[in-house]
Amino acid sequence: MRILLAALVLGVAACQPAPALTTLAGVDLARPTRALGTEPFWGIEVSLDELVFTGVDRADFRATGPVLRMAGAGAVFTAKDASGAELTLKLKPDKCSDGMSDWVYPLSAEVRFGGETLTGCAASQTMLDTRPPQ
Repeated sequence: MRILLAALVLGVAACQPAPALTTLAGVDLARPTRALGTEPFWGIEVSLDELVFTGVDRADFRATGPVLRMAGAGAVFTAKDASGAELTLKLKPDKCSDGMSDWVYPLSAEVRFGGETLTGCAASQTMLDTRPPQ
């Protein structure tokens, strides 16, 4: 009876889809994440629901439902706004400095948007809200 019950439990467990892996350098990308850069100053707030890109002297870019894809040792978010403009955010597990403070972020970031490529750093929004990156 115990063997039958164990086989049944294992059979049901095997039918369940594996959870998607969304963690990179300790950052759960399924939760709100922030990327930022300097020269020029820019920022991205991204979750699985929305991506918002802001910067100095530029219109905000807003897109719902960005797509997250784990790629090699990194991750890529792609998003299109209502007008069809596309933005790509690549994240890599590299210690990163913003160049203006002595904070160290767990992720490096690259943004491609409108023919422009910007580089910066990223961390979970929780990490940024609770303590400075180290």
